Amino acid sequence: MIYLYISRQVLIGFLIAIAVILPLFSFFDLLDQLDDVGRGTYRITDAFLYTTMLLPRRFIQIAPFVALLGTVTALGKLAIHSELIAMRVAGLSPWRISLAPLSVGILLLLGVAILEQFIAPQLQQKAITYRAIALEQSAELGRNLGIWTRNEKNILRIGQIINNNKAATIEILQLDQEGFLAAHVLAQTAEIVDNETWELSNVIVRTFADNQITVAHHNTLNWSSFVSPEDIATLTKPPESLSPLELFRHVEFLRSTGQEADSYALALWRKIGSALMTIAMLLLSIPFVFGSIRSGLSNKLVFASLIGIAVYLLDQIIANTGLILQLNPALIALAPGFTIIMVANVWLRRTH
Repeated sequence: MIYLYISRQVLIGFLIAIAVILPLFSFFDLLDQLDDVGRGTYRITDAFLYTTMLLPRRFIQIAPFVALLGTVTALGKLAIHSELIAMRVAGLSPWRISLAPLSVGILLLLGVAILEQFIAPQLQQKAITYRAIALEQSAELGRNLGIWTRNEKNILRIGQIINNNKAATIEILQLDQEGFLAAHVLAQTAEIVDNETWELSNVIVRTFADNQITVAHHNTLNWSSFVSPEDIATLTKPPESLSPLELFRHVEFLRSTGQEADSYALALWRKIGSALMTIAMLLLSIPFVFGSIRSGLSNKLVFASLIGIAVYLLDQIIANTGLILQLNPALIALAPGFTIIMVANVWLRRTH
Protein backbone atom coordinates (compact mmCIF):
# COMPACT_ATOMS: atom_id res chain seq x y z
CA MET A 1 0.00 0.00 0.00
CA ILE A 2 2.81 2.38 0.80
CA TYR A 3 4.28 1.99 -2.71
CA LEU A 4 0.87 2.69 -4.21
CA TYR A 5 0.58 5.81 -2.04
CA ILE A 6 4.00 7.10 -3.10
CA SER A 7 3.28 6.30 -6.75
CA ARG A 8 0.03 8.24 -6.60
CA GLN A 9 1.83 11.25 -5.12
CA VAL A 10 4.54 11.07 -7.80
CA LEU A 11 1.90 10.82 -10.55
CA ILE A 12 0.22 13.95 -9.18
CA GLY A 13 3.64 15.63 -9.13
CA PHE A 14 4.17 14.69 -12.79
CA LEU A 15 0.80 16.16 -13.75
CA ILE A 16 1.60 19.40 -11.92
CA ALA A 17 4.99 19.62 -13.66
CA ILE A 18 3.37 19.02 -17.06
CA ALA A 19 0.72 21.64 -16.38
CA VAL A 20 3.43 24.21 -15.61
CA ILE A 21 6.21 23.40 -18.10
CA LEU A 22 4.29 22.41 -21.25
CA PRO A 23 2.29 25.68 -21.54
CA LEU A 24 5.51 27.62 -20.93
CA PHE A 25 7.35 25.91 -23.80
CA SER A 26 4.29 26.29 -26.04
CA PHE A 27 4.10 29.98 -25.22
CA PHE A 28 7.68 30.44 -26.42
CA ASP A 29 6.79 28.55 -29.62
CA LEU A 30 3.81 30.84 -30.16
CA LEU A 31 5.92 33.98 -29.63
CA ASP A 32 8.38 32.70 -32.22
CA GLN A 33 5.57 32.08 -34.73
CA LEU A 34 3.96 35.49 -34.20
CA ASP A 35 6.99 37.06 -35.90
CA ASP A 36 5.88 35.42 -39.19
CA VAL A 37 2.22 36.45 -38.98
CA GLY A 38 1.37 38.53 -42.04
CA ARG A 39 3.83 36.81 -44.37
CA GLY A 40 2.11 34.99 -47.23
CA THR A 41 -1.20 33.68 -45.93
CA TYR A 42 0.14 33.00 -42.42
CA ARG A 43 -2.33 34.29 -39.81
CA ILE A 44 -2.64 34.23 -36.02
CA THR A 45 -4.91 31.19 -36.23
CA ASP A 46 -2.19 29.41 -38.23
CA ALA A 47 0.37 30.25 -35.52
CA PHE A 48 -1.92 28.79 -32.84
CA LEU A 49 -2.57 25.67 -34.95
CA TYR A 50 1.17 25.19 -35.60
CA THR A 51 1.92 25.53 -31.88
CA THR A 52 -0.83 23.07 -30.98
CA MET A 53 0.46 20.47 -33.44
CA LEU A 54 3.90 20.70 -31.79
CA LEU A 55 2.55 19.86 -28.32
CA PRO A 56 3.41 16.12 -28.49
CA ARG A 57 6.97 16.96 -29.56
CA ARG A 58 7.34 19.47 -26.73
CA PHE A 59 5.96 16.93 -24.24
CA ILE A 60 8.66 14.47 -25.32
CA GLN A 61 11.33 17.13 -24.91
CA ILE A 62 10.23 18.11 -21.39
CA ALA A 63 9.90 14.51 -20.13
CA PRO A 64 13.25 14.66 -18.23
CA PHE A 65 12.17 17.93 -16.58
CA VAL A 66 8.81 16.40 -15.68
CA ALA A 67 10.59 13.44 -14.08
CA LEU A 68 12.87 15.73 -12.06
CA LEU A 69 10.41 18.40 -10.95
CA GLY A 70 7.48 16.00 -10.54
CA THR A 71 9.43 13.68 -8.26
CA VAL A 72 10.89 16.59 -6.26
CA THR A 73 7.39 18.02 -5.83
CA ALA A 74 5.93 14.69 -4.67
CA LEU A 75 8.73 13.58 -2.37
CA GLY A 76 9.26 17.14 -1.15
CA LYS A 77 5.67 17.28 0.07
CA LEU A 78 6.14 13.94 1.82
CA ALA A 79 9.34 15.23 3.42
CA ILE A 80 7.70 18.44 4.65
CA HIS A 81 4.95 16.44 6.35
CA SER A 82 7.59 14.09 7.87
CA GLU A 83 6.17 11.13 5.96
CA LEU A 84 9.57 10.27 4.52
CA ILE A 85 11.04 10.20 8.01
CA ALA A 86 8.28 7.84 9.11
CA MET A 87 9.04 5.58 6.15
CA ARG A 88 12.73 5.54 7.04
CA VAL A 89 11.91 4.71 10.66
CA ALA A 90 9.68 1.87 9.39
CA GLY A 91 12.74 0.38 7.72
CA LEU A 92 12.34 1.58 4.11
CA SER A 93 15.66 2.57 2.54
CA PRO A 94 15.89 5.33 -0.08
CA TRP A 95 16.46 2.62 -2.71
CA ARG A 96 13.21 0.87 -1.77
CA ILE A 97 11.32 4.16 -1.69
CA SER A 98 12.70 4.97 -5.15
CA LEU A 99 10.94 1.91 -6.63
CA ALA A 100 7.60 3.74 -6.60
CA PRO A 101 8.81 6.80 -8.55
CA LEU A 102 10.64 4.47 -10.97
CA SER A 103 7.42 2.59 -11.73
CA VAL A 104 5.66 5.86 -12.54
CA GLY A 105 8.70 6.92 -14.58
CA ILE A 106 8.41 3.75 -16.66
CA LEU A 107 4.78 4.62 -17.41
CA LEU A 108 5.95 8.09 -18.47
CA LEU A 109 8.53 6.52 -20.80
CA LEU A 110 5.90 4.22 -22.33
CA GLY A 111 3.75 7.26 -23.10
CA VAL A 112 6.76 9.07 -24.58
CA ALA A 113 7.63 6.03 -26.72
CA ILE A 114 4.11 5.87 -28.15
CA LEU A 115 4.13 9.60 -28.89
CA GLU A 116 7.62 9.40 -30.42
CA GLN A 117 6.80 6.61 -32.84
CA PHE A 118 3.15 7.16 -33.78
CA ILE A 119 1.98 10.70 -32.99
CA ALA A 120 4.62 13.42 -32.57
CA PRO A 121 6.52 12.89 -35.88
CA GLN A 122 3.37 12.89 -37.98
CA LEU A 123 1.94 16.01 -36.33
CA GLN A 124 5.28 17.84 -36.43
CA GLN A 125 5.79 17.06 -40.11
CA LYS A 126 2.24 18.21 -40.90
CA ALA A 127 2.89 21.39 -38.94
CA ILE A 128 6.09 22.08 -40.88
CA THR A 129 4.37 21.46 -44.22
CA TYR A 130 1.33 23.54 -43.24
CA ARG A 131 3.54 26.44 -42.17
CA ALA A 132 5.69 26.23 -45.32
CA ILE A 133 2.60 26.35 -47.55
CA ALA A 134 1.16 29.33 -45.66
CA LEU A 135 4.49 31.17 -45.88
CA GLU A 136 4.77 30.19 -49.57
CA GLN A 137 8.01 28.33 -48.99
CA SER A 138 9.12 25.31 -51.01
CA ALA A 139 10.31 22.05 -49.49
CA GLU A 140 14.04 22.42 -49.81
CA LEU A 141 17.03 22.08 -47.50
CA GLY A 142 18.40 25.53 -48.24
CA ARG A 143 17.48 28.51 -50.33
CA ASN A 144 18.52 27.87 -53.96
CA LEU A 145 20.40 24.76 -52.84
CA GLY A 146 17.73 22.10 -53.20
CA ILE A 147 17.97 18.54 -51.95
CA TRP A 148 21.16 16.57 -52.57
CA THR A 149 21.74 12.83 -52.27
CA ARG A 150 23.92 10.22 -53.95
CA ASN A 151 24.98 6.62 -54.34
CA GLU A 152 28.18 5.12 -55.76
CA LYS A 153 27.56 6.21 -59.38
CA ASN A 154 25.00 9.03 -59.24
CA ILE A 155 24.63 12.41 -57.58
CA LEU A 156 21.04 13.68 -57.50
CA ARG A 157 19.85 17.23 -56.94
CA ILE A 158 16.15 18.07 -56.60
CA GLY A 159 15.43 21.77 -56.78
CA GLN A 160 11.90 21.58 -55.38
CA ILE A 161 9.37 19.02 -54.19
CA ILE A 162 5.96 19.93 -55.65
CA ASN A 163 3.99 17.05 -54.10
CA ASN A 164 4.55 13.44 -53.08
CA ASN A 165 4.95 12.28 -56.69
CA LYS A 166 6.33 15.28 -58.53
CA ALA A 167 9.54 17.30 -58.37
CA ALA A 168 11.02 20.19 -60.34
CA THR A 169 14.54 21.12 -61.52
CA ILE A 170 16.20 17.72 -61.46
CA GLU A 171 19.95 17.35 -61.97
CA ILE A 172 21.71 13.99 -62.19
CA LEU A 173 25.48 13.67 -62.30
CA GLN A 174 26.46 10.22 -63.54
CA LEU A 175 29.97 9.01 -62.70
CA ASP A 176 32.10 6.40 -64.48
CA GLN A 177 34.09 3.55 -62.88
CA GLU A 178 36.96 5.91 -62.02
CA GLY A 179 34.64 8.46 -60.41
CA PHE A 180 34.86 11.01 -63.23
CA LEU A 181 31.81 12.79 -64.62
CA ALA A 182 30.34 10.73 -67.47
CA ALA A 183 27.01 12.51 -68.03
CA HIS A 184 24.93 15.41 -66.78
CA VAL A 185 21.13 15.17 -66.94
CA LEU A 186 18.94 18.24 -66.43
CA ALA A 187 15.14 17.88 -66.34
CA GLN A 188 12.50 20.53 -65.78
CA THR A 189 10.15 18.17 -63.92
CA ALA A 190 9.99 14.56 -62.81
CA GLU A 191 7.02 12.29 -62.13
CA ILE A 192 7.83 9.60 -59.58
CA VAL A 193 6.16 6.56 -61.15
CA ASP A 194 7.25 4.03 -58.51
CA ASN A 195 10.18 3.27 -56.21
CA GLU A 196 12.51 2.58 -59.14
CA THR A 197 11.27 4.66 -62.09
CA TRP A 198 11.08 8.42 -62.61
CA GLU A 199 9.67 9.96 -65.77
CA LEU A 200 11.73 13.06 -66.57
CA SER A 201 10.26 15.84 -68.78
CA ASN A 202 12.02 18.50 -70.91
CA VAL A 203 15.36 16.79 -70.52
CA ILE A 204 18.85 17.85 -71.61
CA VAL A 205 21.51 15.14 -71.48
CA ARG A 206 25.19 16.08 -71.79
CA THR A 207 27.56 13.14 -72.27
CA PHE A 208 31.31 13.47 -71.69
CA ALA A 209 33.49 10.97 -73.60
CA ASP A 210 36.73 11.07 -75.59
CA ASN A 211 37.27 14.76 -74.75
CA GLN A 212 33.94 15.61 -76.38
CA ILE A 213 30.59 16.80 -75.07
CA THR A 214 27.47 15.42 -76.72
CA VAL A 215 24.14 17.19 -76.10
CA ALA A 216 20.78 15.48 -76.55
CA HIS A 217 17.24 16.78 -75.94
CA HIS A 218 14.29 14.59 -74.88
CA ASN A 219 10.66 15.46 -74.24
CA THR A 220 10.46 12.57 -71.77
CA LEU A 221 13.03 10.14 -70.45
CA ASN A 222 12.71 7.30 -67.93
CA TRP A 223 15.37 7.15 -65.22
CA SER A 224 16.05 4.28 -62.81
CA SER A 225 16.17 6.03 -59.46
CA PHE A 226 18.18 4.86 -56.46
CA VAL A 227 15.92 6.71 -53.98
CA SER A 228 12.33 5.92 -53.08
CA PRO A 229 9.61 8.55 -52.51
CA GLU A 230 9.91 7.84 -48.78
CA ASP A 231 13.64 8.63 -48.87
CA ILE A 232 12.97 11.89 -50.72
CA ALA A 233 10.30 12.86 -48.20
CA THR A 234 12.70 12.09 -45.35
CA LEU A 235 15.39 14.33 -46.80
CA THR A 236 13.09 17.37 -46.57
CA LYS A 237 12.33 16.87 -42.87
CA PRO A 238 14.40 17.94 -39.85
CA PRO A 239 16.03 14.89 -38.21
CA GLU A 240 14.25 15.44 -34.90
CA SER A 241 10.84 15.31 -36.63
CA LEU A 242 11.39 11.72 -37.78
CA SER A 243 10.24 8.70 -35.79
CA PRO A 244 12.91 6.28 -34.49
CA LEU A 245 12.01 3.75 -37.20
CA GLU A 246 12.23 6.41 -39.94
CA LEU A 247 15.59 7.56 -38.60
CA PHE A 248 16.94 4.02 -38.47
CA ARG A 249 15.90 3.32 -42.05
CA HIS A 250 17.30 6.64 -43.28
CA VAL A 251 20.63 6.12 -41.52
CA GLU A 252 20.90 2.72 -43.20
CA PHE A 253 20.06 4.30 -46.56
CA LEU A 254 22.66 7.05 -46.18
CA ARG A 255 25.36 4.65 -45.11
CA SER A 256 24.55 2.16 -47.88
CA THR A 257 24.96 4.95 -50.47
CA GLY A 258 28.20 6.25 -48.96
CA GLN A 259 26.74 9.48 -47.56
CA GLU A 260 27.32 11.27 -44.26
CA ALA A 261 24.81 9.98 -41.69
CA ASP A 262 26.13 11.38 -38.39
CA SER A 263 23.44 14.04 -37.92
CA TYR A 264 20.64 11.51 -38.44
CA ALA A 265 22.42 8.86 -36.35
CA LEU A 266 22.84 11.41 -33.56
CA ALA A 267 19.13 12.30 -33.75
CA LEU A 268 18.29 8.59 -33.42
CA TRP A 269 20.59 8.02 -30.46
CA ARG A 270 19.39 11.20 -28.78
CA LYS A 271 15.86 9.81 -28.73
CA ILE A 272 17.25 6.84 -26.81
CA GLY A 273 19.38 9.19 -24.74
CA SER A 274 16.30 11.24 -23.84
CA ALA A 275 14.67 8.16 -22.31
CA LEU A 276 17.86 7.43 -20.40
CA MET A 277 18.00 11.07 -19.26
CA THR A 278 14.42 10.83 -17.96
CA ILE A 279 15.34 7.89 -15.73
CA ALA A 280 18.54 9.69 -14.71
CA MET A 281 16.66 12.83 -13.68
CA LEU A 282 14.16 10.76 -11.71
CA LEU A 283 16.94 8.95 -9.84
CA LEU A 284 18.74 12.24 -9.20
CA SER A 285 15.65 13.78 -7.63
CA ILE A 286 15.41 11.11 -4.90
CA PRO A 287 18.71 11.74 -3.04
CA PHE A 288 18.19 15.43 -3.81
CA VAL A 289 15.07 15.40 -1.62
CA PHE A 290 16.52 13.16 1.09
CA GLY A 291 19.67 15.27 1.20
CA SER A 292 17.77 18.52 1.85
CA ILE A 293 14.89 17.28 3.96
CA ARG A 294 14.87 20.36 6.24
CA SER A 295 14.66 22.96 3.50
CA GLY A 296 11.41 24.27 2.09
CA LEU A 297 9.74 22.80 -0.97
CA SER A 298 10.08 26.06 -2.91
CA ASN A 299 13.86 26.05 -2.42
CA LYS A 300 14.03 22.46 -3.62
CA LEU A 301 12.01 23.26 -6.73
CA VAL A 302 14.15 26.29 -7.57
CA PHE A 303 17.34 24.28 -7.14
CA ALA A 304 15.91 21.38 -9.16
CA SER A 305 14.90 23.78 -11.94
CA LEU A 306 18.43 25.18 -12.08
CA ILE A 307 19.85 21.67 -12.25
CA GLY A 308 17.43 20.78 -15.04
CA ILE A 309 18.35 23.88 -17.07
CA ALA A 310 22.07 23.28 -16.54
CA VAL A 311 21.79 19.64 -17.64
CA TYR A 312 19.70 20.61 -20.70
CA LEU A 313 22.23 23.24 -21.81
CA LEU A 314 25.16 20.91 -21.18
CA ASP A 315 23.46 18.16 -23.17
CA GLN A 316 22.96 20.55 -26.11
CA ILE A 317 26.58 21.69 -25.96
CA ILE A 318 27.87 18.11 -25.84
CA ALA A 319 25.69 17.06 -28.79
CA ASN A 320 26.70 19.99 -31.02
CA THR A 321 30.38 19.79 -30.07
CA GLY A 322 30.44 16.04 -30.59
CA LEU A 323 28.86 16.40 -34.03
CA ILE A 324 31.46 19.00 -35.04
CA LEU A 325 34.30 16.81 -33.76
CA GLN A 326 32.72 13.75 -35.48
CA LEU A 327 32.59 11.72 -32.26
CA ASN A 328 30.58 8.52 -31.97
CA PRO A 329 26.84 9.49 -32.00
CA ALA A 330 25.92 6.82 -29.44
CA LEU A 331 28.60 8.07 -27.04
CA ILE A 332 27.50 11.68 -27.47
CA ALA A 333 23.84 10.91 -26.85
CA LEU A 334 24.13 8.41 -23.99
CA ALA A 335 27.07 9.79 -21.99
CA PRO A 336 25.12 12.57 -20.16
CA GLY A 337 22.39 10.18 -19.00
CA PHE A 338 24.83 7.51 -17.83
CA THR A 339 26.91 10.13 -16.01
CA ILE A 340 23.89 11.48 -14.10
CA ILE A 341 22.76 7.92 -13.21
CA MET A 342 26.21 7.21 -11.71
CA VAL A 343 26.15 10.49 -9.77
CA ALA A 344 22.63 9.74 -8.50
CA ASN A 345 23.69 6.21 -7.51
CA VAL A 346 26.66 7.44 -5.47
CA TRP A 347 24.55 10.22 -3.90
CA LEU A 348 21.72 7.82 -3.06
CA ARG A 349 24.12 5.37 -1.35
CA ARG A 350 25.41 8.20 0.83
CA THR A 351 21.88 8.97 2.05
CA HIS A 352 21.51 5.50 3.61
